Amino acid sequence: MATVTSRDGTTIVYDVAGDGAPVILVGGALSDRRSAAALAQVLARDLRVVTYDRRGRGDSGDTPPYAVDRETEDLAALIDEVGGQASVYGHSSGAALALAAAAAGVPVRRLIVFEPPYSVVARPVEPAHLVDDLRALMSAGRRGEVVEKFMTDAVGLPSQVVEQTRQSPAWPALEALAHTILYDLEILGDNRPPEAALARITIPTLVLGSSASPGWLQDAVAATAASIPGAEHRLLDGEFHGVAPEELAPVLVAFFQG
Repeated sequence: MATVTSRDGTTIVYDVAGDGAPVILVGGALSDRRSAAALAQVLARDLRVVTYDRRGRGDSGDTPPYAVDRETEDLAALIDEVGGQASVYGHSSGAALALAAAAAGVPVRRLIVFEPPYSVVARPVEPAHLVDDLRALMSAGRRGEVVEKFMTDAVGLPSQVVEQTRQSPAWPALEALAHTILYDLEILGDNRPPEAALARITIPTLVLGSSASPGWLQDAVAATAASIPGAEHRLLDGEFHGVAPEELAPVLVAFFQG
């Protein structure tokens, strides 16, 4: 475990595994650096892999007020720490953060994003009051209800699946990350692909998705790639919103070593 200090003084904690060209993994909602451990272990056979706790998560600090720019500065600080340039892989809302960083000029060498959860025509309409409701629940200290509402209303998981998760040993860790759901929703803004920002990305970019994900996520993959000059997109055999590390890693290694 190592640390780097971001521009606003926040301490960001990270782990490094392997040797070779550096790649930073950016996790999505309700994840910390441990969430990417399995993928990092496979990638470390070929690359120098950095996993980190985004601000407000795990062992990293959290300096209020939250702003998306502070998270892009965290990523910039990590890149500077590992040599001044690195490839980046972002998953879900972490993909949206990685895209925002690349559009802002953070020195990303090559970029892969997996299913940024933007809204396109096939996605069910989310409740307009979702963010306000989550803020109210957080203010009342009802962290479990924040996670549950996010999983059902934003992610679209069936209530019985959420209830099973709530009874699992993983639930306390999810509750501990509840406040960061609001950070991820701020990154996503109005949930539409930020076409003007995406058009500013000029680095080699690959947008990935899973063949088992719902249509609205697959549409988001295509729409994201269409907005980035020269970007490729591809669907891999996988599961809902994910692909097994042993299947995903070779795709990442081939692109990052290109």
